[in-house]
Amino acid sequence: MVTVGDGGGNAGSREQLMTVAGVHEEAADAVVTFYESARFYRLPRTSLGYEAALRTLRAAAATGTPLHVRLRAPNSDIIEAVQAGD
Repeated sequence: MVTVGDGGGNAGSREQLMTVAGVHEEAADAVVTFYESARFYRLPRTSLGYEAALRTLRAAAATGTPLHVRLRAPNSDIIEAVQAGD
């Protein structure tokens, strides 16, 4: 799992099944939006597995495939891991 987190219908949970609306790279991190949430989420470039997570997020955005996203903490905006949804 490339780790990520919070949003969607499970507010307060660290892990959510979410659909990527967009991914935009900035200097310090990638900014990710999901259809299930109005928030902006961040994937820090310093994260272990950053490139793999970014590829997974971009592929999911292109196909509309939901991902399991785990956040650093409940209600956080920092993505810790992402994994293909079931």
